[in-house]
Amino acid sequence: MASLSRDRLPLYTIILPVLGIATWLSTGKVGLEPLAIVLAAVLLGNVIAAVHLAEVVAIRVGEPFGTLILALAVTVIEVGLIISMMLSGKPNPALVRDSIHAVVMLVLHGLAGLCIIVGAFRQRETEFRVEGANAFLAVLLPMAVLVLVLPNYLISVPGPFYSPLQLYFVSAACLGLYIAFLFIQTNWHRAFFLPVGENDGAVGHAHSSGWLFFASLVLLPIALLSVVLLAKSLAPALETGVVAAGAPLSIMGVIIAVIVLLPEATAAVRAAARNRLQASINLALGSAVASIGLTVPTVALLSWWIDQPLELGISAGATVLMALGFVVAMITYGTGRTNLLSGIVHMVLMATYVFTVFAP
Repeated sequence: MASLSRDRLPLYTIILPVLGIATWLSTGKVGLEPLAIVLAAVLLGNVIAAVHLAEVVAIRVGEPFGTLILALAVTVIEVGLIISMMLSGKPNPALVRDSIHAVVMLVLHGLAGLCIIVGAFRQRETEFRVEGANAFLAVLLPMAVLVLVLPNYLISVPGPFYSPLQLYFVSAACLGLYIAFLFIQTNWHRAFFLPVGENDGAVGHAHSSGWLFFASLVLLPIALLSVVLLAKSLAPALETGVVAAGAPLSIMGVIIAVIVLLPEATAAVRAAARNRLQASINLALGSAVASIGLTVPTVALLSWWIDQPLELGISAGATVLMALGFVVAMITYGTGRTNLLSGIVHMVLMATYVFTVFAP
């Protein structure tokens, strides 16, 4: 936390966002292949810069608004990536499904499991607020079922598709759930999402000056924009590599999810290392809730505009694995305390998900 207490920003948080935009602009003149490694390096640097900037903002505004800002920011990245690929790449009606499914599974198990393990090494048992974790799951579970499971069982349209009317209704339902959740998180039950032992969301305000907060707030969207633009430039090379390696096309959704979750994953793990598991839960589960609640309505409007259907339903095997994941998550978050075993169980389920992507 020492670096966040200074009244200045590290130089890389200022240079890298601008360098990312400049590097993306240069790809149109030089070509992609000579700059592929540079693009990847600058993209990773912008992820690190975005995490630092977001932490400065989070400390200034306090919980739960700090983690909410990053959750909304990375959702913008996901929406931007999906839309750019839908408009410029080859038609891939399952891209939205694969990316949302990957976000849910990686957050529910990979990120959560890693944070629990890190917290367990810091302190054998780590505490969090059951009310906050349950609020996340209460919204995430119906969202995931409405978007990823229900299309397989309706009869208006054959296959894993919604009819236009059904898609609009489900999009409105997801958006309504997300708005209701935001009201609970930031208004009536804000205390549910504060770290254990804290009753004031303003904790930590003294660690960053007004100038530092303002500069971070300006640079954060630039860094996030650099991430999405650089990832978009790398997308053709990634698609070519996936085809050349003989990997399933659904891996593109996993790649999008990994890029989207990198800033939050880094911040969440660092929070867990500081024995602030509640902040880690807010970041992890909040990103999944925002991913469905905002991405689905936005992409649904785009699919209507470009007349491209969305393949949303996941397979029967993936449905069983996701259902198992939610059961385990409810057990994990039902006591208010976690330990190493819980983290290992979640990591095993995450490994199972990744394995079944390559061996369905």
